[in-house]
Amino acid sequence: MALALILTYVGIALMIALSGIGSAYGVAMGGNAAIGALKKNDEAFGNYMLLSALPGTQGLYGFAGFFVINSLKLVDGTPLINPDMTILQGAAIFGAGLALGLVAMLSAFRQGSICANGIAGIGSGYDVFGKTMILAVFPELYAIVAFAATFLIASGLA
Repeated sequence: MALALILTYVGIALMIALSGIGSAYGVAMGGNAAIGALKKNDEAFGNYMLLSALPGTQGLYGFAGFFVINSLKLVDGTPLINPDMTILQGAAIFGAGLALGLVAMLSAFRQGSICANGIAGIGSGYDVFGKTMILAVFPELYAIVAFAATFLIASGLA
C-alpha cells in the first residue's frame, strides 16, 4: 500500500535527518568551545577533540536505525519494507523513526552543551576531562534507549 511506504520513508528520513542535525549542532558547539579553549591551553587539544566529537554518535544511531529497519525480513523472506506493507507497519516505522530522530537530536544538543562546558573548564586549567566524559554519557543513554526501541519495534513487525 502506497501510504504505508510513504509513512515508512518519511519516518526513516526523520530518523536520519533529526539525529544528524542534532549531532552536527552538538559537535559544532564542542568545536566552538575548543577553539576558545585553545587560546588559553593548546596542550589539551586531544581532550578537546574527544569531547567535541562525542555528540556525533547520535547521528550514527539514526543512520544505524535505517540499516536495522532495512535489513529485516518477514517470515517468508520478503523484506520488511515492501510494496505490500500494511498501514500498521508503516505507522510503526514512522513512529520509531520520529522517536529516535527527536531523542537523538535533543540528546546531542544537551551532550554538546555538557562537552562545551567541560572544554571551557579544561581550557581554564581545571582537570575535568574524565568527569565531563562521565556526565556527557548520561544524555547519550537516552539515544541508545531510543535506538534499542527502534530495533524492538522493527523486529516486532518482521
